[in-house]
Amino acid sequence: MSTKWLEWAQRIQSLSQAGLAYSKNVYDLERFEELRDISVEILKEHTEMEMEKIKDLFANDTGYQTPKLDIRGAVFKDGKILMVHEKIDDCWSLPGGFCDIGLSPAENIVKEIKEESGFDALPVKLLAVLDMKKHPHPPHAFHYYKIFIQCEIVGGNAANGVETQDVEFFEEGKLPPLSINRNTESQIQLLFDFWRDPGKVAVFD
Repeated sequence: MSTKWLEWAQRIQSLSQAGLAYSKNVYDLERFEELRDISVEILKEHTEMEMEKIKDLFANDTGYQTPKLDIRGAVFKDGKILMVHEKIDDCWSLPGGFCDIGLSPAENIVKEIKEESGFDALPVKLLAVLDMKKHPHPPHAFHYYKIFIQCEIVGGNAANGVETQDVEFFEEGKLPPLSINRNTESQIQLLFDFWRDPGKVAVFD
């Protein structure tokens, strides 16, 4: 299914948000407000979301719009990779989530791994920075960059978090149903490539 409408909505939203942030002319501000409303209407037309929810999620930001950051931890043990069972969609993902303001990427992934899996982790290597749009994720209203960092367990024990209902390690060819909003099979295969080849250079889109 074509997602060109989503690309148009994202672009219109981005341009209107920048215009609202930097324009001073009252008439220009009115035009940018109208453009933002059009981007919301496009999403409403092609999704089942309510108008107010779209405005809150998609058109409630300020300042110059940039891609959002999603960070994921690659933790290996005995040739298996750590995954957590998400409550929100009953599927599995690498521990991680949105980057929090005030924390570095390394600090973010340590926090996420602890909160979602119970393990204390040490970041050791940046593996990949990927553009969500260039990988087989479902269409999304926002533009994301996904950061993958390899980590080592240095303490703690497996424990469910507020958003997770199970914690397990999986072999490469025996992955569980994946939460493809968060990670894809090809991305996890890429991470196993790094495990097999510690000298592999970080990749990016």
